[in-house]
Amino acid sequence: MFNVAIDGPSGAGKSSVSKEAAKRLGFIHVDTGALYRSLAYAAMKNDVDINDEISLKKMLNMTKISIEFKDGTQNVFVNQENVNDKIRTEQVSKAASDISKIPMIRAFLLDLQRDLANENNVVMDGRDIGSVVLPNADVKIFITASPEQRAERRYKELLAKGEKVVYNDILEKLVYRDHQDTHREIAPLKPCENAVIIDTSELDFSQSVNAVLDTIREKYKQ
Repeated sequence: MFNVAIDGPSGAGKSSVSKEAAKRLGFIHVDTGALYRSLAYAAMKNDVDINDEISLKKMLNMTKISIEFKDGTQNVFVNQENVNDKIRTEQVSKAASDISKIPMIRAFLLDLQRDLANENNVVMDGRDIGSVVLPNADVKIFITASPEQRAERRYKELLAKGEKVVYNDILEKLVYRDHQDTHREIAPLKPCENAVIIDTSELDFSQSVNAVLDTIREKYKQ
């Protein structure tokens, strides 16, 4: 299978860009961030204290995460409940950042992610795909953008959904998330040595997709 690993900070556009790139290539797009959000959602739903190792382990033993792909869209299920529309809130996003620091959580999801890559041509995005999940990926890309640009994109996205948000609040949370992701002990967010870095600060969506596709196709044709 041909595997593409795409990493980058929150709000850089890696999931939407990865999804479109995968669609054009005829690959499966795997949004690993949704998996962490799903476990965060499960913990919140069941009032599980993620800092209590015993309670967290008990929840994981009772939790089955599965993924189905329909028309190129990834659907994540927690114990057969489709949670796609429930995991995109700011509250779940914050909880996902906290839960992703826990080694037990990362280990729980690792095999699922690798199995998908072993069985499909994938474009997989996250924060440690190239370094940990798929260290032997055929192509590694790190998508980034300035914090201000990422906050602006997120602000417009939430406004379009009808949510009442404040730009400065989003920027503050994004900077906090960046600090958490880059300073955690387990799989901190950083570009791999052999990753192609694509800064989308000055690129629109179409340009970002094309930049990623150009990088992938250069290797895919070899």
